[in-house]
Amino acid sequence: MWIALIVVVLIVLWIIFSYNGLIRRKMKVENSWGQIDVQLQRRFDLIPNLVNCVKGYMEHEKDTLTKVTELRTSWANAGSIGEKVELDNQLSGALKTIMAVSENYPDLKANQNFSELQEELRNTENKIAYSRQFYNDSVTMYNTAIRVFPTSIIASIFHFTAEKLFVVTDEETRKNVKVDFGNN
Repeated sequence: MWIALIVVVLIVLWIIFSYNGLIRRKMKVENSWGQIDVQLQRRFDLIPNLVNCVKGYMEHEKDTLTKVTELRTSWANAGSIGEKVELDNQLSGALKTIMAVSENYPDLKANQNFSELQEELRNTENKIAYSRQFYNDSVTMYNTAIRVFPTSIIASIFHFTAEKLFVVTDEETRKNVKVDFGNN
């Protein structure tokens, strides 16, 4: 009888520790997404200043500037992580275009405000990249934990579901920016 009681207690303790471990991993995933969200918000807060700074120099790039402004507004209204990821991918491409085009404007490159904004944006992009990596690492650890035996039993009982990795889905974002000023 004591042996049966000890076995039951051990099983209950295993369930508690497994459940709590899954909860800790799930919270780490949520925290790591929060870090990405903070950095993306920081980037979006820099955008109006960047757009205003380059507006006077890049007269024929108004479409790109308008797209960046529209993406910023759409991101603020996005409800899901998937929507934010897609808008972030589109914005990354548009910002790469602005930075590449700025190389053709020596006055803009020499502008102190633009240089400072460019540096802030570069630092923010580095933080975003690190946050994405941390998020993907957290998601991988969590997804692994809910799929490996015997924790998969607890995950199944308590309806833990896999999280999606942060991936670039837009092929245009993956490509290098090509700048053509019509100098053929």
